[in-house]
Amino acid sequence: MDVRQAWAAELDPADRTLVEESLAFVSGADTDGVLAGLAPGLTERQRASVAAHCAMAHAAVLVFPASLDRLIAGFRSAGFSVGEPVPSVVVRDRLSLRYGVPADALNVRIVHIHRPSTGHGPGFVELFALEAPGGSEFTGIAARERTERNESHLALDVGAPDDVVLAGLSSLLTEHGGLTADGGGYNAVEDCTVLYFRSPEATPPGSNPDHYRRLELRVLGHHPGALAAHTATATDDPTKRLLELMTGAWTTQAIAVAAELGLADHLPGPSRPEAPCPIGELAERLGVAPDGLTRLLRYLTAAELVTPTTDSYRLTALGELLRRDARHSLRPLALLYGGPFYQSFGALAHAVRTGQEAFATIFGQGHFDYFAEHPALATLFDSAMAASAEMFEPVPGLVDLSDARVVVDVGGGSGELLSRFLAHTPHLRGVLFERAHVLERARQRLADDGHADRCDLVAGDFTQGVPRGGDVYLLSRILHDWDDEQCLAILRRCAADVPEDARLLIVERLLPTDGTSSLAAAWDLHMLCNVGGRERTAEHYARLLSAAGFDLVAISGLPLDGSLLHARRRGSDQAART
Repeated sequence: MDVRQAWAAELDPADRTLVEESLAFVSGADTDGVLAGLAPGLTERQRASVAAHCAMAHAAVLVFPASLDRLIAGFRSAGFSVGEPVPSVVVRDRLSLRYGVPADALNVRIVHIHRPSTGHGPGFVELFALEAPGGSEFTGIAARERTERNESHLALDVGAPDDVVLAGLSSLLTEHGGLTADGGGYNAVEDCTVLYFRSPEATPPGSNPDHYRRLELRVLGHHPGALAAHTATATDDPTKRLLELMTGAWTTQAIAVAAELGLADHLPGPSRPEAPCPIGELAERLGVAPDGLTRLLRYLTAAELVTPTTDSYRLTALGELLRRDARHSLRPLALLYGGPFYQSFGALAHAVRTGQEAFATIFGQGHFDYFAEHPALATLFDSAMAASAEMFEPVPGLVDLSDARVVVDVGGGSGELLSRFLAHTPHLRGVLFERAHVLERARQRLADDGHADRCDLVAGDFTQGVPRGGDVYLLSRILHDWDDEQCLAILRRCAADVPEDARLLIVERLLPTDGTSSLAAAWDLHMLCNVGGRERTAEHYARLLSAAGFDLVAISGLPLDGSLLHARRRGSDQAART
């Protein structure tokens, strides 16, 4: 036998093919090519940013030789430089989790294979090897892994052992590159932290389509913070992940029950560091069974809203948002999402099949009419909308108001956003245009903020028209309540009533077009189910605005995945030209 093929005789044909293709790939691979293949969402500039901090390291594959010693000897006899095998921690633990085999029963080792010097690229092949001779208990694992190739990946070395750099790289790869977190770990033997990412469809140029759907970032040292943040969004077990998703309704109800009980108001937390009271006393305060409360708190621990103490629990920063006195408290939203909107989502299939809102199917009438007839729900809804006021905070500072005198908030609810404009710019006057029953609740809010004397409350229906004479008009989370036909009609009503060159500011969540994660996707389904509306892309809004007589001139990002769309009413001469 040719000594250059001695190593090949020690491997199953599928493993041999993996190794041969990996050796061929690393001979000419570079960082930009790896990123172009595995993270197709990255722009050329973004790939350059990643490459500035990373260098191509290796391709990695999992193989199952009958004897690792003979395999190493075969590589060496063929002229390859082979490092000494070291124990694998990360891949061993991944296999243990995937197949339910105790980790200490899996003697997975890492071997680095360097090609004989040929003047090609610096990359090498990293073999994860688990011996599986004929009749081995690992034969079944080997067969499945050879088919699924779960551990095949390409690795980049991160030059700067810095958690900030790791966080930035992770953000680019997931939010823009289209990758998803796929686990990771720390190998104390190599003193190396690894973060895995998965690309379900992409493959680098020239590689086998079944290879390299995973990317590894390697950084020297132990980085527990970066690792914890990464693995918090990853799971190695798709069944477990799907179960977590399917039980999301349980989480909604657990949070809603905690909000209904006022649980967060009775627990200490980061902003209130007193000692927690024992479970029995807490249960007595809330009027619930101690055992039931304990089980609820255990579940909320898994949801990261509370954390256990010696004989009770404390709120996390996440849990503190359920307090009544929390700034931007989300308690009203928890009650709303666990109440009427939870019921309407039970008829989501009807909305998907018909395109009609499910809320009316459950409650007999549309959301806004139903809430108007139920004052307690209407008040809860207003409070819930105010809970998202964090989205509003930057808005007044993103607009040049120096030449504006009157701001009209169309459908502005309790005046949350308008009040911020009046506080930000003392020379402004405001007009809050809403339904009469909403204005009664808004009157006190504006008085409490000290703006009652600078704001006119005007009752009306924006689907029929809007007050004239404003310089700036606000439509905050209004348009997503309506389908395209009604949305265009509202915009045309606005265009008919606002002065030429008046500015229109729209606050909405925009659907991404590059596959990145956004709250807008969830709210889009929520709109379909509960009001018959929809979230839209920026381009979609631009078309609607143009058809109504407005030009979309700018977009600014806002918290909570929101966006501020700046539009301007076209003058009659401009309209004539278009």
